[in-house]
Amino acid sequence: MKIIIAGAGEVGFHLAKLLSYESQDITLIDTDKSRLNYADNHLDIRVLKGDATSISVLRDAQVDGSDLAIGVTSSETTNITLCLLAKQLGCKQTIARISNTEFMDHRETIQFSKLGIDELISPEELAATEIQLLLNQSAFNETHEFEGGALILVGISLPKTAPFVGKMLKEVARIFPGLHFMPIAMQRRGTQYTLIPRGDTVFKAGDQVYFITDKKGVEELYKLTGKKKEAIKNVMILGGSKVGFKTARDLCINRFNVKLIEKNKDKAFEIADQIPNALVINGDGRNVELLEEESLHSMDAFIAVTGNSETNIMSCLVARSKGIKRTIALVENMDYFQLSHSIGIDTLINKKLLAANNIFRFIRKGEVVELTRLNNLNVEILEFVVKSTSRVCDQIIRDVDFPRSAIIGGVIRDGVGLIALGDFEVHEGDRVVVCSMPESISKIEKLFL
Repeated sequence: MKIIIAGAGEVGFHLAKLLSYESQDITLIDTDKSRLNYADNHLDIRVLKGDATSISVLRDAQVDGSDLAIGVTSSETTNITLCLLAKQLGCKQTIARISNTEFMDHRETIQFSKLGIDELISPEELAATEIQLLLNQSAFNETHEFEGGALILVGISLPKTAPFVGKMLKEVARIFPGLHFMPIAMQRRGTQYTLIPRGDTVFKAGDQVYFITDKKGVEELYKLTGKKKEAIKNVMILGGSKVGFKTARDLCINRFNVKLIEKNKDKAFEIADQIPNALVINGDGRNVELLEEESLHSMDAFIAVTGNSETNIMSCLVARSKGIKRTIALVENMDYFQLSHSIGIDTLINKKLLAANNIFRFIRKGEVVELTRLNNLNVEILEFVVKSTSRVCDQIIRDVDFPRSAIIGGVIRDGVGLIALGDFEVHEGDRVVVCSMPESISKIEKLFL
């Protein structure tokens, strides 16, 4: 695919890096020469200095023959204008990064596709949604919903007391028949090696295992792993950033008790006016005495979303030392993901990764309606819609020539999530959730074309 990315900031560079690994034809546009030089020296892409809303610059980027234009500059206006112009100049699809969540709230009223914008993406909203989902599934350190929760992806670190530790997957299936969940990916403790579980795969204590499950399966996982779904009601948020503000607002709507700490006095008063149900404190959240004065010990969850990754991590470690059940830190450095479980933080989230996941489904072949990547794992989770022409249509899963480095986790049929075992027959219109390592993705895509 020929792809134009406007904006060589954190999100734009990260996207360009991921897409260049897939040998896509990328042109990166920015006005900042130093950013472009860095991207040019580190990535196999074309860079172009200029204003992304300039028609001559877009023509120089060959927009008329492009498959996708993505606006991820820091300026919402630039991103929207780019999409409008790119579509008029012949680009097939456009995506705009926005920060004004009002646009997201009124997507049904204002039909942006008629204006030339196929998709709106707000990394801040994606991060806030992810945080709320993690609080709802409090025993798990990673979670993602497909089709409003018809199927749920959950990640969990296996305790040594789990009854299937030390057993092969096929033994577990025999001992616990009729379970409503399936393991689709795992990582051994202390390694960065990703496994797609097979019948002879042995579960070990400390493994980070990812399951596809329906709603019944969530309760079964709680019981079998010995994890408890903690009731989370009192939440402390450090940082009144866009993510912090949206998280606080959404949690208050859902009747959580929210305390938000913001260092900037003017911003703290502004947030207090906009979210009257939240208790907003003007102070430095790095001050442990302040946290203790504000009853940190009585909180069920602590969420650090300042603009500084190190501050977020350190404050979460302080919260963990005070016995807080759930800690979530927003980080910018992808390398920190490898450390999250070993240093004791439940979950790290990254806006760049969330935005890239959302955009990647436009790159994949076949009708991909959902895509997510797992933190620190070398796999993608894709949701394909089965067409009458798809090679998997009307086939039993065990009869499909499916690569060993990929697995079907579940199927959504008529809005109902089903765990798909070997004897399951796939039909037209099914939404199939697949976990695949990078080397198998092209083969998987061909099965669903």
